[in-house]
Amino acid sequence: MPACDHTPRPYVGPPKAEVLAMRREFTNPAIFTLYREPLMIVEGHMQYLFDETGRRYLDLFAGIVTVSVGHCHPRVTRAMQEQLATLTHTTTIYLHPNFPKFAERLASKLPPGLDVTYFTNSGSEANDLAIMMARAFTGNQDVVAVRNSYHGGSPASMALTSHHTWKYPQQINTGIHHAMCPDPYRSPFSGTPEAVASQSAEDIRQVIRYSTPGRIAAFIAEPIQGVGGATSGAPNYLREAYEIARAHGGLCIADEVQTGFGRTGNHFWGFQHSGVVPDIVTMAKGIGNGAPLAAVTTRREIAEVLTQRIHFNTFGGNPVSMAAGLAVLDVIQQDGIQQNAAAMGARFRAGLEELERRHRLVGNVRGRGLMIGLELVRDRGTKEPAKEETLAVMEHAREMGVLLGKGGLDGNTLRIKPPMCLTAGDVDFALEVLDHALTRVERGA
Repeated sequence: MPACDHTPRPYVGPPKAEVLAMRREFTNPAIFTLYREPLMIVEGHMQYLFDETGRRYLDLFAGIVTVSVGHCHPRVTRAMQEQLATLTHTTTIYLHPNFPKFAERLASKLPPGLDVTYFTNSGSEANDLAIMMARAFTGNQDVVAVRNSYHGGSPASMALTSHHTWKYPQQINTGIHHAMCPDPYRSPFSGTPEAVASQSAEDIRQVIRYSTPGRIAAFIAEPIQGVGGATSGAPNYLREAYEIARAHGGLCIADEVQTGFGRTGNHFWGFQHSGVVPDIVTMAKGIGNGAPLAAVTTRREIAEVLTQRIHFNTFGGNPVSMAAGLAVLDVIQQDGIQQNAAAMGARFRAGLEELERRHRLVGNVRGRGLMIGLELVRDRGTKEPAKEETLAVMEHAREMGVLLGKGGLDGNTLRIKPPMCLTAGDVDFALEVLDHALTRVERGA
C-alpha cells in the first residue's frame, strides 16, 4: 500500500465485540454490515480508513459515494468547526449568510437558468421534493423512471427505485412507471450502444402511450446508475429521452446524487456528458463530503410552485452543513479534484480492462471518471451473475487492505467510487489487489 504520513490516534473506546453486541441488541436488525467479519472503522484520513487496531485500508467506496474530497479533509473540517463554534442551528426563519452564499455558488456551477435551490438533508428527500414540484408545476401525475435505477429509500422515492431488493410493499407508487434501462450490456435490445440507447428512449414513449393518460409530470434518471452498478446508456439516450418526455408535458430531472461534483471527471455534472440541460437537478452525498446535505436546483418558475402552501425543512440550510458545502466547492476547485477524478479514472479503467482480458470472471468494465463498475459473471456467454464470487473477491480484497462496494440487482458488480483525492499509487495498488483476489477466486481458493 502506498505510504501515508497520517498516524491514527490510539483507539480508547469500547472493544469491537461490545460494539457489535450493542448494535445487535439496540439497533434495528435491518441495519447490516458489509463483510463476513464486521469491520469497525474509527478514523479516516483522505482516501484512507483506520480500524480500532490502527490498521489502514484504502477506501474505494467513500462512505457509499459520499466522501468526495477526502475523509476529514482539513479545510472542510476547519470550516465546519468554525461554524459549530459560532452558530449550530436556527433554521431558515432567520437570515444567515451561509444559506444564500451556498445557493449562489451552486448556481454558478450549473447551466444558466438553473439557479434557485432548496436544501434538504438527503437524496431521498431531494428526489421526493423534485417529483412533488414537477407534479405541481405541470398538473400531471405520472412519472417515468428507468429500470435498474435507485432514487432513495423513503416511501415516495422508493417507488422511483427499480430494484425489488430495495422496495417494501408500503411504497407510495401511484403513477410511477419504469422504462427500459439503456445499459447495452444487459439490454433486451440489440445493436450498437447508440442503437440500444435509441430503442430504450423509444420505450419511454411506449410507456407513456400505454400506461399513462398521455401526459406526464416528469422523467427522472441518473446519468450513471449508482446502486445499479455504474450502468448507463450512450450519450444520445438522455438527449432522446428528454425530447420525448418534454413532448408529453414532462419536466426532466437529473439525479446527480452520485454523479455530481466532478466525480465523472471531464464534467462537473453527469448530465453534461450527454449535452442536455435538465429542468431540475437533485444532488446529495458528495455535496457535503459526509455532512447531511442535499439540494434541489431548478428554474424560478418551477420553484415558485412551492409558494402555494407552506413548505419547510427544519435542517435544510443548516449553517454547519452550508459551511461544509461551501468548503467542498472550494476544495474541488483549489485541489483540482475534478481533474484528478478524470486522470485517475482513466488510469483505473485501463487497468481494469487489462484485468478483463486476463480474468474470465470479469464480464464488463464500465463507468466514467471515478464512478466505475466491474461486473462479474460465471459465464461470459450467458452472463450468469457471479454473486458468491463477488462477495469472495471483496473479502480477499479486504484482507489485503482494499475496501470495495457492490451493486447491481444481483449484487455482482464491484462498485469503485473512492474519495476523489486518490493517487496513481493507490490505483496501481488497488489493481494489484484485485488481480490477486480474482486469481484466488477463479482458482477456488
